Amino acid sequence: MIRIALCAVLTLLSFHAAAFAQSTSPDLVLQGKVAGAQNKTYFEVPFDVPPGVHRISVDFSYTGKDHKTTLDLGIADPERFRGNSGGNKSHFTISETDATPSYLPGAIPAGKWRLLISVPNIRPAEESEYRAEVRFDSKLEDASFASAPLAVGTRWYRGDLHMHTANSDGSCASQSGKRVPCPLFLTAQAAASRGLDFIAITDHNTESHYDSMRELQPWFDRLLLIPGREVTTFWGHFNIFGITDYVDYRVVTHDGRNANAIARDVRGRGGIASVNHADAPGGEVCMGCAWEPPEPVDMTLFTGVEAINGGNLLSSADFWDRQLAKGIRLTAIGGSDNHNALIPAGGPSAIGRPTTVVEANELSVAAILEGIRRGRVFVDLTSSRDKQVDIEARDTASGSGDPDKWTAMGDALKTASGNSISFRVHLAACPHAQVHLLLDGHESAGLPPLPAPVGNETLTFSWTSDGGYHWLRCEVRDKNGGLMLLSNPIYINLTSR
Repeated sequence: MIRIALCAVLTLLSFHAAAFAQSTSPDLVLQGKVAGAQNKTYFEVPFDVPPGVHRISVDFSYTGKDHKTTLDLGIADPERFRGNSGGNKSHFTISETDATPSYLPGAIPAGKWRLLISVPNIRPAEESEYRAEVRFDSKLEDASFASAPLAVGTRWYRGDLHMHTANSDGSCASQSGKRVPCPLFLTAQAAASRGLDFIAITDHNTESHYDSMRELQPWFDRLLLIPGREVTTFWGHFNIFGITDYVDYRVVTHDGRNANAIARDVRGRGGIASVNHADAPGGEVCMGCAWEPPEPVDMTLFTGVEAINGGNLLSSADFWDRQLAKGIRLTAIGGSDNHNALIPAGGPSAIGRPTTVVEANELSVAAILEGIRRGRVFVDLTSSRDKQVDIEARDTASGSGDPDKWTAMGDALKTASGNSISFRVHLAACPHAQVHLLLDGHESAGLPPLPAPVGNETLTFSWTSDGGYHWLRCEVRDKNGGLMLLSNPIYINLTSR
């Protein structure tokens, strides 16, 4: 006789990014015993799913493997079969948008679900104990397709945060040369060949690409696939990162469903939002591409702005500076907006052009998003694998605090009028460059460009505070004046976000 014990356990919504493991207590534990007499039989273990669940995750284990006991796993919802992984997976997840390979994504109906357990082998005298931990709405799997960091250690990770595939308007040449919707795999493969560490597929107003990304992530174990989506409205586009559950993209001004509501929804679920190509042409030239919402937008609900977009390197730095002038602390990122994963004849792929470079303590979705939140980001317009820029500052006035404490790029420094601020700009792999300093979005005679003949060096300068709010960032340009790197700022006397 099979004894099944079901115990509901309070869900703990704790998440530890460093461990990046399944750290929440299960909502249900299903456990029982299988006897030798059940060899080559099937049985079901029922459990109840409450209303409102959008994801189910199962971790399955059993004893007796050392004695050749084998239990195979499948699952069915109240209406249909949802998949069978045999003995090849001990963990799976199913949601409305994506599922572990072997399983079918789709709506999660409330009611009686069933684990489908097969017994290919158990010896007559053996007894096996099984345990299935069931979790509803796993925060880990809503935020990532990877169950663990792909790399550990604090460094600069390079990626592309704006790309399209067959799931929206991405297209490429077929085997016979016809223009067809471009499979997502080709985008990931091209990014991997460019040496990128992470990408976000951001197809327009859809979640269909998440199923492919969950399938591909185990194979691309050096390329982090970040859940992304481009919310495409009639009055502007913005990317959202780090969530997989549905967010209504429809901005309908008459019922209050505006960009603020969407960004607030995303933030409430743990994701971030970033405005895309704000200064792009609009109208029939590029419908909805320009950022021109009909109602005021609370930009503090956004984390970033795409300062550089696309292979033609469209700059929206002016829009970014206008937000910074209001004291709104937005991180500048970049995105290729690539729609063709295949390398065109006679030229390189646009994937990774520009490259967004994020300092993080590991290669995980949580860590990359946290690096963006902190402003530990620069944009590499050359798509290099080694160019770097970083900037830091400290108040050298007596009594201003710890003289050895430097304020990092993306952070804020408090200082009094008349105090001298020392700055350091760290460069790597930028020979024969010049560092242009922009105070409040503009160059000035008081902060002339800094030559960087070696390119692997630290450049220093000072500036005297007037006690007011300012932001200082830098642009690294080549010997011909071409923009190579765009830093994020250090904020001086910032009083709001």
